[in-house]
Amino acid sequence: MKEKPTPEYEVLEGQCGGTEICPLSCIQAGEVVCIKRLSAAPDVSVRLRELGFCEEQRIKLVACQSTYICQVCNARLAISGKLADSIMVEAGPASRR
Repeated sequence: MKEKPTPEYEVLEGQCGGTEICPLSCIQAGEVVCIKRLSAAPDVSVRLRELGFCEEQRIKLVACQSTYICQVCNARLAISGKLADSIMVEAGPASRR
């Protein structure tokens, strides 16, 4: 029987269990982070890249309430919580909520 591969991150009670990579939904408003991977469906990932959510792109999370408002390439874009869960970002420990 094959073992499942260990994920690079794990969400534990709303916080990232890993040291460096977390879903965007685990970041506090006001923080600047670097996108590392898009884990959405291929067609959704293509659309995110068209909007500026590309790997290695630095973005600022402006607000996180019912939607997540991100400043990307000098534009503010709102995305759903489900979509924010699929955007993996790199941030320091102080960035996590």
